[in-house]
Amino acid sequence: MLRFIATSLCLRCPRVPVLPLHVRTRGTASPAENQQTVDAFYELAVDIQKVRKLKGWVLHQHPAYAKEVAGLLRDMGASGPVIANVLVVHPEAVLCNPEEMEAQRELWTSVCPNKKELVGIIEKFPASFFTSACHHENQRNNIAYFHSLNLNKRIITKLMASAPQSFSRPVEQNQVMVDTLQRSYIELGGEKYNMKIWLQKLLSQNPFVLLKSSDVLRQNLLFLKNKGFTTAELLHLLSKLRGFVTELNPDSMSQTLLYSQEMMGCSEEQLREIVLKCPALLYYPKHILADRFEGLLRAGISVSQIMDTPTVLELTTQIVNYRLQKLRAHGYDARTGSLEVLNGTKKDFEQSYGKLKLRVQRPLFNPVAPLKTFD
Repeated sequence: MLRFIATSLCLRCPRVPVLPLHVRTRGTASPAENQQTVDAFYELAVDIQKVRKLKGWVLHQHPAYAKEVAGLLRDMGASGPVIANVLVVHPEAVLCNPEEMEAQRELWTSVCPNKKELVGIIEKFPASFFTSACHHENQRNNIAYFHSLNLNKRIITKLMASAPQSFSRPVEQNQVMVDTLQRSYIELGGEKYNMKIWLQKLLSQNPFVLLKSSDVLRQNLLFLKNKGFTTAELLHLLSKLRGFVTELNPDSMSQTLLYSQEMMGCSEEQLREIVLKCPALLYYPKHILADRFEGLLRAGISVSQIMDTPTVLELTTQIVNYRLQKLRAHGYDARTGSLEVLNGTKKDFEQSYGKLKLRVQRPLFNPVAPLKTFD
């Protein structure tokens, strides 16, 4: 029965001619690539297949200024490979017209006159340099504002490169955050003569602090004050957290502190001392801390050792296990010794491990004693 119905429907429906493949795809084909851009990319040894894969839409844009971008970078001292790398990472650069590029060069050289350094910044942060002309006025105003704060030109350059959004927005928004930071610094007992250095260091460590809410900063400092931290301790935390205090909130900090106190079985006063040693404890989510506590305990590390060296919680479980294994191979048992040797960056650990290894392998003879000889 079903076969009969299907056959009847097929007989009644008009046949639709099958179009050749090239005819069917022509109607939905994307616009042709800009051949001048493609040719210029080939001449500049740009990995055009990578561009097509990641940002192929750029190759379809008209007009484009690939040769002009290359000429600008070459004039600033960029080598062929550097130019090719910039265009692979940020092919949108070819959509900036020559006038915009010249305006950007003028802006950036006002804070970074060294061409070699500027080319290095452009290679690392091409999107920050090749930006829309609509932001130029805000960029100029922000540069003037940070100059008025007597900030080092290198700090201003780093801000422009790593947090370009803060320079693209109205200068008044940055003023609000900077004023809040400065006021907090003074209210917490910071010295006026040292405020510029403090602010420079903070902005250098975390350029994105400018994009955060000043209200959040005040709320978090108030929360920590209510937890018993003194003004001096709050200034220490604000400095050590490198502005990340603006990315926290009272709820998450409450959960983290409560869990840490329960795990270590310590008093509130002891907990504050631990946080001062390891401010990062404030911003790790509970599940991350749980994994790290459990990993340390499984490795035989005691709670008292963690309380003495809480910065070990900044390391992932994998890193801790790897370092414990390397230390154990040379006779150092962290379960009965200090955890300080585990701390630090990879470079720090390698130096500590190297010293330990050298001490273990040191020859057990007096190098100034005469050697015994055999006749």
